[in-house]
Amino acid sequence: MTEVLLILAFITFIAIGVPISFSLGLVAFFGIATVPGIPSIVIFNKMFYGLNSFILLAVPLFILAANLMNHGNISKMLIDFSVALVGHIRGGLAHSNILVSMIFAGVSGSSQADTAGVGKVLIPSMIEQGYDAETAVGVTAASSTIGSIIPPSIVMVVYAGITNASVAALFLAGVIPGIMVGLAMMVVVAIRGKKYNFPKNERVKLNEIGKLFLKSFPALVTPIIIIGGIVSGFFTPTEAAGVSAVYALLVGMFIYKTIKARQIPEIIIETLRLSSLSLFALATANALGELMGYYGVTAVVSEFFLNAPGGMYLFITIVIAFFLFIGTFMDGVPAMILFVPVILPAAIALGIHPVHLGLIVTITLSLGLVTPPYGLCLLIAGSIGKIGIERSFRGVRPYFLVAVLVLLFVAFVPQVVIGIPKLISPRLF
Repeated sequence: MTEVLLILAFITFIAIGVPISFSLGLVAFFGIATVPGIPSIVIFNKMFYGLNSFILLAVPLFILAANLMNHGNISKMLIDFSVALVGHIRGGLAHSNILVSMIFAGVSGSSQADTAGVGKVLIPSMIEQGYDAETAVGVTAASSTIGSIIPPSIVMVVYAGITNASVAALFLAGVIPGIMVGLAMMVVVAIRGKKYNFPKNERVKLNEIGKLFLKSFPALVTPIIIIGGIVSGFFTPTEAAGVSAVYALLVGMFIYKTIKARQIPEIIIETLRLSSLSLFALATANALGELMGYYGVTAVVSEFFLNAPGGMYLFITIVIAFFLFIGTFMDGVPAMILFVPVILPAAIALGIHPVHLGLIVTITLSLGLVTPPYGLCLLIAGSIGKIGIERSFRGVRPYFLVAVLVLLFVAFVPQVVIGIPKLISPRLF
């Protein structure tokens, strides 16, 4: 009976607009209060120890790197380069939008930073060129989800912290699915571009592309520095995040000269504000996870899947459906903290590699960023394009559907996405 009341309380908090982090914390506090012999101080201890992790320092550092890149107009450099490469194709700006999201994903690790940085430039440009607002917003929001898939990925770092999986292995494994999602979305743009006669730009001369490449080169090498350093063992994910932030600052101040010293306090304050949102939600999710442990939820879930007739395939199907639903109202970080420890033992017992499970969960939760009512990337892009959430999701829908197809391929054909990284670095798997 207590469990039912706690679930109803959580649903009520969400329905009346209580922020998700406070909803998680309140349910955890009231729940622990009903467990005999457990002092309420356990909640606060669990919140503190949930954040007392070296690897989680990577979260604010990657957010800082993304903010420095946006303030330093590095995203603008990448946009200009992408437009020069594919702008002459039918639907050129839409293709450029997706391509720059794939590149920016390898720089920032944050889908929200991608939406804000790319969207404020490309959404108005697309509308001005003749695209309808739904398409401009839809392409921008949908392609920004790649930021959570292609490394470095903040969500993958959190998953590694929960499961002790190798961050390097997760980063390597995320490259192919991220590129697949981007290419699938570009196919949709090509089909819709032909049907609706999307505009295109004039072809840029080869020497101009070369100039733009050289101009963008400091930003383009960032993923190589980060991923190469982690995979080679030269530095840890947290150190990589620090290197990324310092590198972005140096590039912005001394190469592009677009960041001034007086802007740094503002950038740091914005980083602290964004980081606190994610980390407080992570802390309260840890507390609620402790309560779920007292109720033995993990054992119940494991027993159900181990005795169910569908085995691994049923498990994967339910995990995808569940996280798609959770993503409609909860951010990826607290969702992982809450539910990954619950499903991980069952996944291992069914023979699913933790890295494969991490890919499935990461991609599924990234799609939650464009599903109403929470859909943070959807809301950001919609506010830039000045349209409501219904019209925004209408624009996202075709790209969301092809991303789901890629997700199903990744989920049920792991040999492709895990096999190649395993050949590159067998020691990580």
